[in-house]
Amino acid sequence: MKRNILVAICCLIGGVALTSCNDWLNVQPRSQVDDKELFESESGFKEALSGVYSSMVSSNTYTKEMTYGFIGILGQEWDYYYATQYDDAIAYDYEAALPTNIIRGIWSGNYSAIANANNLLAHIDDNPNLFSRDNHDVIKGEALALRAFLHFDLLRCFGVSFAVNAEQPSIPYVTALTYHVFPQLTVHEVADAIAKDLDAAEALLKNSDPIVTGRSITESMDNGYLANRQLHLNYYAVKALQARLYMWTGDYQKAYDAACEVIDSKKFTWATVTNLQAGYDLTLASEHLFALNNLTMTNDVAKTYFSNDSPNSFAVTRERLLNYFNNATQDYRYTFLFKAGTATHAANRYLKKYDESASTSSYYRYKMPLMRHSEMYLIKSEVEYRQGDTERARATLNELRVARNLTRLSVLPADFYQELIHEYRREFLGEGQLFFLYKRLNRPTILFSLVDAVAEKVYTFPLPLSETESIERQPNK
Repeated sequence: MKRNILVAICCLIGGVALTSCNDWLNVQPRSQVDDKELFESESGFKEALSGVYSSMVSSNTYTKEMTYGFIGILGQEWDYYYATQYDDAIAYDYEAALPTNIIRGIWSGNYSAIANANNLLAHIDDNPNLFSRDNHDVIKGEALALRAFLHFDLLRCFGVSFAVNAEQPSIPYVTALTYHVFPQLTVHEVADAIAKDLDAAEALLKNSDPIVTGRSITESMDNGYLANRQLHLNYYAVKALQARLYMWTGDYQKAYDAACEVIDSKKFTWATVTNLQAGYDLTLASEHLFALNNLTMTNDVAKTYFSNDSPNSFAVTRERLLNYFNNATQDYRYTFLFKAGTATHAANRYLKKYDESASTSSYYRYKMPLMRHSEMYLIKSEVEYRQGDTERARATLNELRVARNLTRLSVLPADFYQELIHEYRREFLGEGQLFFLYKRLNRPTILFSLVDAVAEKVYTFPLPLSETESIERQPNK
């Protein structure tokens, strides 16, 4: 990253992935792959797409820092954490050495994945006859959606919120694998580019994605490539990302329509008490719109960061957890998704979402959720509230509450947005969404922090120093 972001990420052209026979997302990086060889067959495109997903299974981004790690710390989700790693972060000192390194890792990690997506997109239309059935449209649609997803999270990190200034310079939107320096766009321009990619992905996936068409996929068909659509950025994940984006930009009706399409599809079901009680569905797999397949999740996440025996663990006290759940201990999330510490850590509660499933079914194992359909209910309820329809907002919120074994609200709380924040905390603890909700709402305070988040501009990360030094980027906050 000494000259520009693309100098850094171009070296990852060879980082596409080689798949195993039966699991397109169980990948290891292949080095020094020649583009001509890789993209002369359909299987090469599948390997390249798998490489993008594989690159996201990184502790720098979605298997730690962008979920329960750095972003969780900024959302003040934990009482206990690896102090030497995060003490500066919890005080929002982004200029300190360790937060600087983490922020740089998020920047380079996502732009590296974008580089691989762009490499695939640069070649996919060269020879459409390579592809069988709907595979061209599915692969291209997923690649476009991934490029949008990765840029959107960079925007949420490095761009100010729309509530502050949509015309503030933010990040480059990189659409080609080249040494060309892409210009720094405003928040609004980046959002428009994301929306454009999502529209294109939606058009490609709507008539080709088996999750929409209902086409049955077996392991014997093309090695099961189009199976397990929740582990791909499928059509409904695209709609969910549109809903998330439009909430960010304040296009609430568009967000509502996208969220309703996901909900009304009936493709995703609430996790059941039977599966939760049995320890099968700890990540709420039946609710996943998009998840990563992390085959080392048990050791690298659960045992390392959510264990009584690990000094690096994240935990909350029983007292704080009761506060999170408003003492509603019958809530399935409270009952089944936390475990008590022992001995000197007896007061601690450790998240169980990333523990190994008791089920032998691959459907429930090694999945790290990035989008779940419960978020669509929260978006729907918020838009209904914003539009003045409090009865519908309450009814929608009650659907989520009933699914979590809570009683229905007879009236909405006086402070709807505070209740929304509480619900995001309960629902997405350890998944990296709470901090971004605070940012979208431009809340001046984050619960358990004394910092004035708006005045101190804690919602926007500084651009990596190499960006500002070598390319003279404009201030992003």
